[in-house]
Amino acid sequence: MSRQTPPSAWSKRSLAAQALGHVEPVTKAVVQPIHLATTYIRDPDNQYSSGFVYGRPDNATVREAEGVLAMLEEAEAGALLFGSGMAAATAVFAALDPGDHVVAPTVMYWALRRWLAEEATRWGLRVDFVATDDLPALKAAMRPGETKLVWLETPSNPLWTVTDIAAAAEIAHAAGARLAVDSTVASPVVTRPLALGADVVMHAATKVLNGHSDVIAGALAGARADAFWTRIQRVRASQGAILGPFEAYLLLRGMRTLHLRIAAQMAGAAALARRLSEHPEVAGVLYPGLPGHPGHAVAARQMEGGFGTMLSIRVKGGESAAIAAAARVALWKRATSLGGVESLIEHRASVEGPGTPCPPDLLRLSVGIEDPDDLYADLDRSLGAGR
Repeated sequence: MSRQTPPSAWSKRSLAAQALGHVEPVTKAVVQPIHLATTYIRDPDNQYSSGFVYGRPDNATVREAEGVLAMLEEAEAGALLFGSGMAAATAVFAALDPGDHVVAPTVMYWALRRWLAEEATRWGLRVDFVATDDLPALKAAMRPGETKLVWLETPSNPLWTVTDIAAAAEIAHAAGARLAVDSTVASPVVTRPLALGADVVMHAATKVLNGHSDVIAGALAGARADAFWTRIQRVRASQGAILGPFEAYLLLRGMRTLHLRIAAQMAGAAALARRLSEHPEVAGVLYPGLPGHPGHAVAARQMEGGFGTMLSIRVKGGESAAIAAAARVALWKRATSLGGVESLIEHRASVEGPGTPCPPDLLRLSVGIEDPDDLYADLDRSLGAGR
């Protein structure tokens, strides 16, 4: 592969659009090929001068996508792609030792929260859930010498609470712990946790990074290539959790348009949040970009250029009214996931089930690239049809 060193003056948007400017050396194609090989020829001297040995720990197409993500996150250690967001997240915890203490948010992606509560403890991890946006509560939860990892999700799904990453990093490091941040919703276009003091950043790359609802993928990026990062690499290799080459190719394609997609989506989300906050059938809008949001000041400081593509609304009339409104939409699609070019609506409490912190009157909205006026008109009709 041709790897020209790009000018340092190039922006991340330009670098992502050209996938770091790499050109395939044989055909001179501007799009890299998909490398499907699972095994590679050993040299006569018994070495692997190509740098590739076997497909389970490494792949050339995966490396290309990892390079773009590492650039976006300014990750000194680089990036690692996994077969799903859950595979990426659990690899971080699997790199810890039995008996280690972990602090995680009370409001976070429900599947990972359930895994931490039900599975991680089975091999000896001790897990406490706290409101990480409450910095005194976070500090009180730390056990110096015992707490090895603080896990944040900001903005957190589906209430979109915001945690101060820089302040949380100080608290974690003072106790001898690392800080990992699930930045799926923000994306590296909006927030760069490593620059704010985090040690590891995680993405469910299925979502905003890919943006087309056709890839299941996860990603980690590391602040430094230390022993902990090496353990994470070994977890991925030994458990066979690497992303497939075709999926990596699709993810790379998605990241090339990331800046354009998220700009349009954030503009739509902001417009919808403002209009829905005045809707007669909406009891409240949860969106960090609204001045009345409890985390607005922190979000304005650590989220650049916008406040993400997600918001939630609480529907007057309660759970039955919320479910009925979701049933009436036409342009919005009733489906799980987020970050795609199509707008999705979901009654989140139904998905998460018993024990969810999600209010039963809440509808989660993932804003795509459709015309915001059309999206609002569809919601307005659906919310008002019961009047």
